[in-house]
Amino acid sequence: MAEKEMIYNIPLRKVKFVSRKRRANYAIKLVRLFISRHMKVPVENVWIDNRVNELIWKRGIQKPPSKITVKAIKFEEENTAEVLLPE
Repeated sequence: MAEKEMIYNIPLRKVKFVSRKRRANYAIKLVRLFISRHMKVPVENVWIDNRVNELIWKRGIQKPPSKITVKAIKFEEENTAEVLLPE
């Protein structure tokens, strides 16, 4: 199985222009879009780890972080990408 690993700093500044009650949800969507664009996989095939989700939701729905560093792994055979926290 061919894998490709990359570490990305994902800017989430656009989240501040969304209604306060939708910010964390929109941040998750931005992470999916960023990874699908850079790893060249469909948006539906991006899998976000639970720890990344908890990091975005850590301060609640109104105050997600303005940027996040993640490790993305692309699996060539299934054409999927997995988003994890770098360790």
